[in-house]
Amino acid sequence: MPAERSADAVVRLLGLVSYLAGRGPVPISQLAQRFNVSGAQIRADIDQLWVTGTPGYWPHDLLDFDGYSIERGMVHLTEARGLTQPLRLATREAVALIAALRALAGLPALQADPARREVAASALAKLEAVAGTVEARLDVTIAAPETAERLEILTVITAALNKGHRLRLRYSSAADRVSQREVDPGALVTERGVTYLRAWCSQARARRTFRLDRILAAEVLDEPSDPIWVAEARKVGPPPGEGDTTDVTLVLGPQWRWFAETLTVGEVSAEFADGSFALRLPVSDEAWWQGTLLWLAPGVSALEPPAAARAATVEARAALAAYGLDEEE
Repeated sequence: MPAERSADAVVRLLGLVSYLAGRGPVPISQLAQRFNVSGAQIRADIDQLWVTGTPGYWPHDLLDFDGYSIERGMVHLTEARGLTQPLRLATREAVALIAALRALAGLPALQADPARREVAASALAKLEAVAGTVEARLDVTIAAPETAERLEILTVITAALNKGHRLRLRYSSAADRVSQREVDPGALVTERGVTYLRAWCSQARARRTFRLDRILAAEVLDEPSDPIWVAEARKVGPPPGEGDTTDVTLVLGPQWRWFAETLTVGEVSAEFADGSFALRLPVSDEAWWQGTLLWLAPGVSALEPPAAARAATVEARAALAAYGLDEEE
């Protein structure tokens, strides 16, 4: 069974709230039949909605259900928190959404998915009609569109994601090593203008992040993706890279605390009395690690394993030599 897309789950969750609003208790079996899912999925959806609400997220800010009804196999929504009311936008809010949708329309992942592109275009047209002449003053600049070849690869990847099938990739690493991979695709993401595919790689038996501009060819396979591996692939992984992941631990001074707080991966594994701390990082991209270590070098007082510093040391010496300097200078 293919893994469920998060967008489909959100539509169902909103549909549940809309369907239950104004009704009395509804049998779980009836909801399961209406939304074409299992009763267990409906119970999981209710559990998720129960901790969903408006900013503040105190008990009175959350959606609420009658707990006794749940125990009897029924669902009774007692507080919808305004989710069933028509959405009203101020001009500033409408303009912000128009700008966001125009930017979204330029993303490669949306360009390659006709269904989502149509939804975005429809929403944009309605918002522009609401905003009137104000939207004409917007000027949103998008990066240059993808080449036809890149869009073709994107279309194949998007088809695999929508069908829940595996992909065969021909991939060129940062070191220009070309390999063939079979992966369970998890999600397309765009970070700092670069599009990546998060996937579970069968060769590495681990999640990997593949840069779109390094994917030379893509083919949808007949074999369905494994939902377990797809869920694993969707987790936020190490900095984009395609090599084996290695854990490194470095001790940084207190002035580098901000660096640890900006990372989406890694963890602070120890705190010391002088304010310094140990930061453990998963590293899969050697070039990224070398550059990061050289940048952090003034604040690093310890590093494990020692081998993690060797390549960066070689690079630093080469750079000094290029400028006609030695290590002491």
